Amino acid sequence: QLQLVESGGGLVQPGGSLRLSCLASGVSLDYYAVAWFRQAPGKEREAVLCTGWGGKTVTYADAVKGRFTISKDNANNMVYLQMNSLKPEDTAVYYCAAVAARFGDYCPGFTAAYSNWGQGTQVTVSS
Repeated sequence: QLQLVESGGGLVQPGGSLRLSCLASGVSLDYYAVAWFRQAPGKEREAVLCTGWGGKTVTYADAVKGRFTISKDNANNMVYLQMNSLKPEDTAVYYCAAVAARFGDYCPGFTAAYSNWGQGTQVTVSS
């Protein structure tokens, strides 16, 4: 059974950077689509970025374009979210999610598509 564990969250000043990690265990991520979602207080969980197993990446949150990138390390069964130029509005709990995919370009941006979730890691951007 696939288990996902996020790490790397914390408190950072505006303009700073963080790299979130998602470690998968139990199953190889080789044929999984993996996404990062976030949920701010009082708001719905939203997709941020997704990477399909064929290499395609999709940015779902317009607010992070040019600042966040997603990468996958198949050798270590890890997925990363590099976050640069952080803003207070990026404050949220960030979740890693994965789903087995038949096609390499499958990269959905809605929560119901994902069957595996991590517990989340808090990111707070504040001075």
